[in-house]
Amino acid sequence: METTITSNTLLLILADGGGSLFTSMLPLLLIFGIFYFLLIRPQQKRQKQAQLDREALLNAIKPNDKVVTNGGIYGAVVAIRDKEDTVMLKIAPSVTIEIQRASIAGLQPNENKETEIAKP
Repeated sequence: METTITSNTLLLILADGGGSLFTSMLPLLLIFGIFYFLLIRPQQKRQKQAQLDREALLNAIKPNDKVVTNGGIYGAVVAIRDKEDTVMLKIAPSVTIEIQRASIAGLQPNENKETEIAKP
């Protein structure tokens, strides 16, 4: 008893089995691609830019700059020790503390600027 499979029958068998896997995965791949280009990639760019901005801020700190630490301490930079990567802050007339440069959250806003009141 010899079984013969014609080429048309073989093509139908392969088309049913192989094509359904690809067609079922195609929507998932498209959704992943859309999420990547609309959500993930722009977020990575924003994070990289924020990190570069923070590094530029920390490298631009100089004596007499008024800063705020991550712990909420306000002070003026007295000295910078590049070797140890620390900063000396004057937080009161006779109080000076030493902190890590990375613990600086940012510069203090200028107090000389008057806040503008929105006119109706």
